[in-house]
Amino acid sequence: MKYAIVESGGKQYKAVEGSAIEVDLLRKQPGEPVTLETVLLVVEDDKVLVGTPTVKGAQVKTTVEEHIKGKKIVVFKYRPKKRIRVKTGHRQKYTRLKVDSILVE
Repeated sequence: MKYAIVESGGKQYKAVEGSAIEVDLLRKQPGEPVTLETVLLVVEDDKVLVGTPTVKGAQVKTTVEEHIKGKKIVVFKYRPKKRIRVKTGHRQKYTRLKVDSILVE
């Protein structure tokens, strides 16, 4: 099994060939290719390449599948004895990327 640990938007994701990962919203249209070049680790069977801090010449080729919304989060602020109650919500937007290939030079 071949996989890589990549960084996108300040977060790290495990990218396995043929699977999908959900990253923070990217301003790309569905069907557009995206190349992730900040590869921190590559594992292929028994061979492990660890970057210092990144693996030189490694990149992960992906394709934008769709833009999705995450689970709704309810934020409730409450101050006792002061009649302050504030209820708000938030839904984070994500981009689903299909991992096409992991390339190492």
